[in-house]
Amino acid sequence: MGAPAPLTTTISTKGQVILPKAVRSSRHWTAGTRLVVEDTPEGVLLRPAPAFPRTGLDEVFGILPTSASPRTIEEMDAAVLEEAARRHDRD
Repeated sequence: MGAPAPLTTTISTKGQVILPKAVRSSRHWTAGTRLVVEDTPEGVLLRPAPAFPRTGLDEVFGILPTSASPRTIEEMDAAVLEEAARRHDRD
């Protein structure tokens, strides 16, 4: 038994490429999936585009204004236990 035939496609007159269904299915790429195209020495690489631009901690830290005083670790621990008890009582 030989190796399976490689998957092939054709570039249309509009420059469009249809990815074989087997590739789309295995990657869970549906219609409308945005892909990043990278030209590499070995060929063209397609990757799913990130849903949001990459951000650093310094870009988002303290972004929401508040007039409340910071909570202590003890207050946070108590709130977590209170919420856990509330959810447990609900079931």
